[in-house]
Amino acid sequence: MLQPLRSISTPLHPAVIWAKRVIAVGCMAVCLSSCANSAPAFGERGYTEEGKASYYARKFQGRDMANGQPYRRGKMTAAHRTLPLGTRVKVTNVKTNKSVKVKITDRGPFIKGRIVDLSEKAARRLDFIKAGVVPVELKVIQPAKGK
Repeated sequence: MLQPLRSISTPLHPAVIWAKRVIAVGCMAVCLSSCANSAPAFGERGYTEEGKASYYARKFQGRDMANGQPYRRGKMTAAHRTLPLGTRVKVTNVKTNKSVKVKITDRGPFIKGRIVDLSEKAARRLDFIKAGVVPVELKVIQPAKGK
């Protein structure tokens, strides 16, 4: 036997009201989270890291890098442990606010706390030859091709 439809004026059970509110809040949370700006993925344009930078010693001049090319201290290159080779990054010295754009061509540095090893030319432009190690911010400006 069919039940008669509930009239509009019949109050809902408090548990039903509570469940509807929970569902509404959950839907709003999902909508807002999908609209929020999330941090760029590793290696993608806009990805950033903070840490310390050092630079290659002169004894590495001419030695092969991970990309197969010889290291040239007069080029704007850098080493990073995990960013894809060929990634272009902007490195900013947080003490002086000077920046350089370099291409990741090698692996390293392998010292705790350091995130990037720069070529001598890049280190000079960031003004840290005497200091040897400085705090920096690294930002991906162009992901590696063929990723």
